[in-house]
Amino acid sequence: MLRRAQAVVTLAVLSFVLPACQLESTLGSKAAYLEVHVEPETARVVVDDESVGSARVVAANPVKLSPGKHYVTIEAKGYFPHDLELDLPPGLTKVEVQLRPLPQ
Repeated sequence: MLRRAQAVVTLAVLSFVLPACQLESTLGSKAAYLEVHVEPETARVVVDDESVGSARVVAANPVKLSPGKHYVTIEAKGYFPHDLELDLPPGLTKVEVQLRPLPQ
């Protein structure tokens, strides 16, 4: 009976520990994640000359990158583009940008 109780306790502990380990490996303690919030949300986000999606998509699903320097361009029709040079650390980095409209 004692062995069965130990097995149940071990199983209960693992049910809490394993999801936490999976979350850490999913977020990748060595990976950098870039979350971009832009006005307008329809703006296109380009990282290192590669389009990664609309601002709405990148806000909801951060882009996984290697830590270090990355060049980000945010552009939308009718707005000035916005260029950033970011030195991303491991983990999540959030950026907020409001694009300036072109003069009419």
